[in-house]
Amino acid sequence: MSKDYYKTLNVEKNASKDDIKKAFRKLAHEYHPDKKTGNEAKFKEVNEAYQVLSDDTKRAQYDRFGSAGPNFGGQGGQDFGGFDFSGFSGFGGQGQDFEFDLNDIFSAFTGGGGGFNPFGQRVRKGRNITITTNVTFKESVLGFTHKFKLPSESVMYKQKKEIEINFPPGIENGQTLKVEGYGEAPDVPSGSAGRPGDLLIKVHVEKHKTLRKDGYNLVTDLDVKITDAILGAEYEVDTVDGKVTVKIPKGIKHGQILRVRGKGVPVGTFQKGDLLIVINVKTPEKLTKEQKKLIEELQKSGL
Repeated sequence: MSKDYYKTLNVEKNASKDDIKKAFRKLAHEYHPDKKTGNEAKFKEVNEAYQVLSDDTKRAQYDRFGSAGPNFGGQGGQDFGGFDFSGFSGFGGQGQDFEFDLNDIFSAFTGGGGGFNPFGQRVRKGRNITITTNVTFKESVLGFTHKFKLPSESVMYKQKKEIEINFPPGIENGQTLKVEGYGEAPDVPSGSAGRPGDLLIKVHVEKHKTLRKDGYNLVTDLDVKITDAILGAEYEVDTVDGKVTVKIPKGIKHGQILRVRGKGVPVGTFQKGDLLIVINVKTPEKLTKEQKKLIEELQKSGL
């Protein structure tokens, strides 16, 4: 037998969502089984009706087929699935006479977070706010602290005009840091559950003229003259801390990699990655007559 959910909530068939919600709150307050005037059976009927009429899809199906139609299983919607209010503050103890607000229940279950509350309503979240910041390559490697002016749309703007953010070492270009709760306020009716959005800080890392990152290591290419590759030499290379002098061993080959320990990205408190130097042995494109003659003599000697 089909149930009349509109009659159960004492609303007209053309009632708005707000009217249905108000009617549900009033009746749930009246029939809650932990109140002296409560009625568990009525409370379940009211909840059953609300679960259907507060959902646009379920309501349309109900209006067409009734509670015995498809997706209702002939039982007229869903109940709390065995949910017990007595385990929460304000509901313990049978026979107590007290007042309660269902919005307080929503907050108790959501804790300001996302997801669904026990009445099937999604907790709304405010919009995220995205800002962009440019950082140097050195800052991205070593980490840094920066103060940002909060956008006026931020829910925290009235409390503070700026926020200080600690960026970790090794941050990558295009990476986004999230500061929870610093976005826009949720667009919900007064007293309803919701939580602010987040502040998203998108990082743009400026390119270094010689260095690039590879995990926790830094990589640089070093052009070495062919004579220095044969005889050995010393070259200066860039690091994020300034220049260091590296020794090019005799007979180094093209593509060989030299490693300078501890000149890479910090890993934890006491460790760092390395600086990797990729050797590029330069072959001269043009030679003077004297240079060509010397090379020819070396060639004749079997070199």
